Amino acid sequence: MDFELMINSLPKLLNAAVVTLKLLSVSLIVGLFIGLLFAILRLNRNIFINKFAYGYSYVFRGTPLLVQIFIIYFGLGQIESLRSSFLWVVLKEPYWCAIIAFALNTGAYTSEILRSAFQTIKPGIIEAGKSLGISNKIIFYKVQIPIAIRQSLPAYGNEIILMLKGTSLASTVTLMDLTGVAKYIISTTFKPIEVFIVAGGIYLFMTFIIHNVIKFLEKKYSY
Repeated sequence: MDFELMINSLPKLLNAAVVTLKLLSVSLIVGLFIGLLFAILRLNRNIFINKFAYGYSYVFRGTPLLVQIFIIYFGLGQIESLRSSFLWVVLKEPYWCAIIAFALNTGAYTSEILRSAFQTIKPGIIEAGKSLGISNKIIFYKVQIPIAIRQSLPAYGNEIILMLKGTSLASTVTLMDLTGVAKYIISTTFKPIEVFIVAGGIYLFMTFIIHNVIKFLEKKYSY
């Protein structure tokens, strides 16, 4: 076991972990808005809107994240009209392609988590608000959304951790995230065990932090 390599690799891997955290945070923020939008659409009584939202969720939850990244990064570049449009400024960059893939993927899972949370809200709570003369819009934003977010925290915490591990696939489109830098170091040292132990330890530490933050929020906002 080359402990010197492990120590020397740590600063480079920690710097790469910053890229991983940026990918994770931006993807989760965008994905949360996408998830909330499609969760609302899933609850719509219009069959076409409902089926459209279900189709989005079904496609992105039913296909591998790696395939989604490849389609967005490699596949969209094959469309001539996209290459000559303003969208190409974004789509030609691996960073933004990874963000788009991650956001759409986590948005699909988040939509199902929030939809389930919305459906567990007792009708009596909504009826009580209406009896007080509160509009449906205010009830939704001030009552239903906070309750749904609170109830979905455990499941959403798992989704954050899964997304953290999913960001390792960004290295397949040349991004130098934590996994990408680890693979580069291995290609020059030919010592995968030492490098991946350090990289895995960093992933484990980030997972530990996320787990405890979610646990704290669960206790703070519990009934």
